[in-house]
Formats: sequence, C-alpha cells, structure tokens
Amino acid sequence: MLELNAFLIAFLTLFALSALTSFALDRLNVAHLLRHGAEVPAGFDLDVATLAKMRDYTVAGSRFGSVQQLFGDALVLVILLSGLLPWFDGLVSGHGLIVSGLLFFAGYALFTGLLGLPFELYHDFVLEKRFGFSTITFKLWLGDLVKSMLVMSVVLGIFLSGFLGLIKLAPGWWWLLAWAFYLSFQLLMVWLYPVLIAPLFNKFSPIDNPELESGIRALAEKAGMNVSGVFSMDAGTRSKHSNAYFTGFGRTKRIVLFDTLLNGHATDEILAVLAHELGHFKLGHIKKQLALGAAVSLAGFYLAWAVLSGAALYASFGLDQTSIYAGLLVLSLILKPALFFLAPLPAMLSRRFERQADRFAFDLTGSSAPLAEGLKRLAKDNLANLHPHPAYAWFHYSHPPIVERVRYLEAMR
Repeated sequence: MLELNAFLIAFLTLFALSALTSFALDRLNVAHLLRHGAEVPAGFDLDVATLAKMRDYTVAGSRFGSVQQLFGDALVLVILLSGLLPWFDGLVSGHGLIVSGLLFFAGYALFTGLLGLPFELYHDFVLEKRFGFSTITFKLWLGDLVKSMLVMSVVLGIFLSGFLGLIKLAPGWWWLLAWAFYLSFQLLMVWLYPVLIAPLFNKFSPIDNPELESGIRALAEKAGMNVSGVFSMDAGTRSKHSNAYFTGFGRTKRIVLFDTLLNGHATDEILAVLAHELGHFKLGHIKKQLALGAAVSLAGFYLAWAVLSGAALYASFGLDQTSIYAGLLVLSLILKPALFFLAPLPAMLSRRFERQADRFAFDLTGSSAPLAEGLKRLAKDNLANLHPHPAYAWFHYSHPPIVERVRYLEAMR
C-alpha cells in the first residue's frame, strides 16, 4: 500500500516538472526549425531538397522521441504507483539478498526491455529506413539483440552480485566499498570493451589506405602520442551514419573510424577528425571526465546509503525495508527527474572539451579548413539540425551546434 507523504509528493512534483520541461524544449526546438529550416547558413552548400530532408528528419525524430518519452514516463509511474513492485518483490524474496536481487533486476530488465522492443523496431526499420540511413537486416538486428542481452546479463550479473555482496558484508559502510568496486569495475570495462565486447557486434580492421596510414603516423608522431591502433569499423552494415570515436586506455587505447566516414570523406578531412580525437586524449579529457565521474558517483553512493537507511522511500512505494535491492531500483527511477535538470552541467563541460579538441586539431594540422569542411559534410550526410533552438542546444547538446562549431573553426584562419 502506497503512503502519500512528503517524499512521494516531492517526487511526483519533480517528475511532472521534468516531463513538462522536456516536452516544452522539444516543441520549442521543432518550432524554431520549422521557422528557419529553409535558411542556408553562410558557407554551407545545400540545395532546397537536402534542407527539406534535414528538417523533416529532425521533426520526425523529435515526434518519435516525444511518443517514446511519454510511454517511458507512463511506464515508470505504473511501475512505481501500481503496486507492481511490491507484488514482484514478494515473488522473488526469500532466496537471500544476492539471488533475490538478481532475480528482481532480471525481471525488471526483461519486462521493460520487451515493452521497448516496438520502439526499437520502428526506429530501425521505419524511421531510419524512410530517410535512407538504416541498412540493417532483421536477422542481423535479432542477432545484435540476443548478443546484447547475453552481454548485459553477464556484465550486470557480475556487477550486481558484487554490489549486493558488499551491502550484505558491510551494512554501515557499503556505500564507500561499493563506490570503490564501481570505479574498479568501470575501468575494467573501459579497458575490455574495445578488445572483448565491441568485436562481438562489429568487425574492426586496420586502415587499408597507404596515404591515410602515412598521414596518421605523421600526425601521431607530431602530437607525441602512441596510439595502439586506428581501426575501421563496418558501421555500414547497420547504418549509413558517419562518425569516429576514441575508446579504451593503456594497451587497448584506439581510435575507431566508421567505414562510412572513410568512404565519404577526403584524406585531409579524415586526418582532421583524427586530430580532433587525438586532442581529447592529449588534453586529458578522458581522465578529467573519469575523475569528475568518480567524485559525483561518490556523492551518489553516499546519498543512496542515506536514503536506503531510512524508511521513507520504502513506505512511499509499499516496499518491505529489508528488500534493499527493490529500494535501489526505486531510487534509480526517482532520481531521473533530478538528474534531468542537472544534465546541462556535463553538457556544458563536454562542449568546452569539444572546442578545445577543435583548437588542438587546428594547432596540430596547421589549418582549420579540413575539419570545418568535414563537419559540413557530416552534417549533410547525417541530416543534422542546422537550426537548433539555443535553449534546446544548451540543455541537451554535448557538442556545439554544427554551424556554431564551423564558425569557431573558420575564425581560427
């Protein structure tokens, strides 16, 4: 039985505010695009048909995202307020903290995952295909789904077993021990991901382009860096979207370029993108983000311990206070509205890092033109929104808007 108290009222209020804010930002962004979507930014070579397609893709994606968000919000309220959690907790309890906790989280993941499948199918086989991006077959999609479920089951099973074991071992200090375990596990996964997990889904191969290989070696040497490898990923088997990313650390450190990027861009543009990625590592952005994440997670683990040590959360949602695993799940769900309003802070930091990496690429290559041209091509190929509303971009964007970023690069000339 739910107890209407200050704790529950505060959650419902914050939940409603976050949902309304998200919806308002989405509508603001779409309205801004519909007003300015036909305008070609200076320096961009785009025809009317391409502009219309870019506008339609963003609008369609925003409307789909709004429906998906509405469904997700409704599902959270049903899970928290319908009595479903206490009922399911009663089914899995009695097997000890670790086993009951694993069964509880597995049931939740299976339930929400199955309900989310129609949205994934629509996104990949309707929305993305309508705009010419999705190349994935149903067989490959199904294979990815099965592998994802197996990988997540193993990884989360190991993590949750250790986490719940520490709660059982040290009820008064588990927050500190669990934090140290979380950091160690996170670093292990960052190290293992490029060599153990990513190859399960994609094929990675050395760059097969002598001119590009020579340029990469010269670029890395000039930057004074030793990168374990630069690889091409067969992204084109699933989507025509283009991208590049930096992953791993130590001996697993590598830069990954999508094959769609390699096939659609000139060598100097690819080297400029690579120089940008090298900048993230050379400037210590990865380490800074890990350090900041460690500090924030320490506060989060202490907050979790403080809340779960009291009775308010359990009473608010009809749970038995001994079911700490159920309390952990509820806490993760009710914190989402608060974290939503904090999202602009890491986004601002990320945008700052992106500008620094762009500056590093300019300093390393001696020109900002290749990266600026590469970004224009990426925007066109990916049907990016060239006219996001400033408030939406400030709240959500981890990178500066494309036009702003190109202007920043061109000013370096």
